This record gives sequence, structure tokens and C-alpha cells, in this order.
Amino acid sequence: MHKLLEKLYGWSYPLLKKLDIGETFSAYVSLAINIVLLCTIAYFIFQLFRYFLVRAMIIIARKSKTRFDDFLVTNKTAKYISHLIPLLFIYKSVPVILKNFVYWEDIFGKLVGIYIVILSLWITKTIFNALRDYLKQNPSYRDKPIDSYIQVIMIVLWIFGFFIIVSKIFDINTGRMLGAFGAISAIIILIFRDTILGFVASVQVSLNDMVRIGDWITFDKFGADGDVIEINLATVKVRNFDNTTTTIPTYSMISDSFRNWRGMINSPGRRIKRHILIKATSIRFLKEDELGELKKIHLVSNYISQRQNEINKFNAMHEVDKSLLINGRNMTNFGLFRKYITQYLSQYPGLNKKMILLCRQLQPTPQGIPLEIYAFSNDKRFENYEYIMADIFDHIFASIPYFDLEIYELSSDKFD
Repeated sequence: MHKLLEKLYGWSYPLLKKLDIGETFSAYVSLAINIVLLCTIAYFIFQLFRYFLVRAMIIIARKSKTRFDDFLVTNKTAKYISHLIPLLFIYKSVPVILKNFVYWEDIFGKLVGIYIVILSLWITKTIFNALRDYLKQNPSYRDKPIDSYIQVIMIVLWIFGFFIIVSKIFDINTGRMLGAFGAISAIIILIFRDTILGFVASVQVSLNDMVRIGDWITFDKFGADGDVIEINLATVKVRNFDNTTTTIPTYSMISDSFRNWRGMINSPGRRIKRHILIKATSIRFLKEDELGELKKIHLVSNYISQRQNEINKFNAMHEVDKSLLINGRNMTNFGLFRKYITQYLSQYPGLNKKMILLCRQLQPTPQGIPLEIYAFSNDKRFENYEYIMADIFDHIFASIPYFDLEIYELSSDKFD
């Protein structure tokens, strides 16, 4: 290769020297001729390889079944490779052209070498970008933080590229540079603190399966409530339900608390957990004539009859004085209402009957007795879930007066 280059560039200087125009002038004119020749050949090589590589890549991408080569075409990998080949030719030609100009040979040799390193890293980046796009098309990797891993690899490669460039510029041994790098590692860690934390967080988030792309998360600290659309080395991007975007530092995913709704989405139902407040003063025992009237309510008719027989037998057995309702066993309007709501929920078509379904009484509060509905809807979609919950509570609010109960409402005094 070296002998071929000497023949290619070595003809002009002897020819000019024969013309007896002086050694110095001949050397500079020969240098100019060789530079023009180098540029012409390099441009021809670039155009040739660009034409064949790009078209060859397109043809292969069309005929192959895999989409990886399609993404190589999209990321212009072949185009950057076609830049690298003439650059390698220039790198080999510079020592031959500038052999009589030692100072310039050293400078231009280093510049071309640096450009080759940068271009090689750029080609590597396009390949990794193509790999990222390809993996994101695969359902198995679509929810993985591929961007984070590629960014980490590229950071490591750029660091090595930086060492190579510095060693070329200052003619320093790479081993000595790595030793110096160890000595200043504390400063480097301080500078790249967020990057290091982001890398560690990305690995932990992925290994522990804490969050995936597409997950619905709620992060109150950052005001995020929506779907994860991107996970990279530094940030996690969330598209909120109001179509705004929230950017969260990746390391916050392991240092702070957030809610991931994936379990709910993958489960057979979405939880309904809401209560209403019943006035404590409206809760009372039911009389016989009231029970007769309440038997007209279909959902509790059989229950009232069965329960009334059990209570009458118990009271008769123990000779209870029923001149006062408080004596013996009795039914209350609140207890019967809870039974009615339980029966209503068990027949409501929008609830999952295989999961927990109950109507329960909570700890009394100064505002009244909380009556909580705890159930799971079949449909987990937000709008349908809200409709089911509203439909259930519409019925509850409308049913309360039939049991002579009252809902607590904060009174408001109006003055004229």
C-alpha cells in the first residue's frame, strides 16, 4: 500500500525538479498537485462507496425479512461508513504527501486520526440507534428502558474515544492516561453525578421491574399522572392525561415513592372504594309495621321474613318484654339498608363478583357514620369505571329515604 501511494504521489516532484525551477518551489508546487490529487481521489472514493453502499443496503433491506437493516437505512449508517473509507485513504496518504514537511505531517496526521475516531463513534451510534428502534418493535422489549442501556454504552465509548484523542494530540501513552484518570475519578464522579445515579436507577428500575414504558403511574411530588412514554439514562417522561408532559429524574423512581397502576390494569377488576356519611341520629330500631312495608322492597323481602322469624323465636324463647323496642333482638334501618346495598351490588352487572364485594360500616366520625362500598368493576377503562361508580352511588342516594335514613350535609346559614 505504501509503495503504491509513493508511485501515485511521487511523480510530480522529480518532474518539476527536472524543469530546474528550484527545489523549494518544486516541493511546494508538488505538494499542491498532490493535495489536489488526494482530494480528487478521496471525493471519487466517497461518491463510489456512497452510491454502492447506500443502494446495496436498500436492496438488502427490501429483500430481507428482518427489519433491522431497514433501521440501518433510516439511521444512515451506510452514508457515514462511506465517509470513513476515503478518510482512511487520506490518513494513509498524508505521511507520503507531507514526508518533506514533518511539522505539517504531524499536525494533519493527528487531525485526520481524531476525525476518524469521532466518525467511528458516530457510526457505532447509528448502529446502536438502529438496534434500539428494532428492539422497540419487539413486544418483549417494548417496555424495557433500551435508551438507558444504549446511552450508557455510548458514554463508555465516548470516554475511550476521548482518551484516544488526547493521547494522539499530546503523544501520551494510553496506560498513563488511565492512571491519571483513576487519580481524578472523584472529580469525575462529582461532575457526572446525575449520569451515574441515572444509570444505577435505570438498572434497578429494569431489574426490579418497577416501571415499564406504557405503565400508568402517579407521582405526586412531580405532579405526574399518566402513561410512561420514555425511559432513558437521565429522565422518565410521562404523558399526563391532560396531554401535558412531565419529566422525572430517573433516580427519583428509586429514591421517592410513586404509584404504578399496572397491577390494577392486569387484574380482573378495578377497585371502587368510596363512602357516604349517614347521620347517627337517623339510625333507629324498626317496628313491626315498618318491616311489613319494607317487605315490598324486592331485594330484602326474603331476608326480612327470615330474619324476622329468627328474631321472634329468640325473643319468645327468652320471654323478652317488647313493650320497649330496645329489649331483645331487633332490626335497625341502617343494618337493613346495608343488607339492601349488598344485595344490590351482588346483582349489579358492572361488578366482578369473583372479587371482594361488600358494604361496610367504618369508624364513626363527628360528621356521621361512614358507609363504604368496597367492590371491583369489570371494566377498568377510566370513563366506564367512573360511570359504573356514579351509577351505583346514584342508586344509593336515591334509596336512603326509603329506610328513613339521612345523609350528613354541612349546613350553611344564609343571612338576608
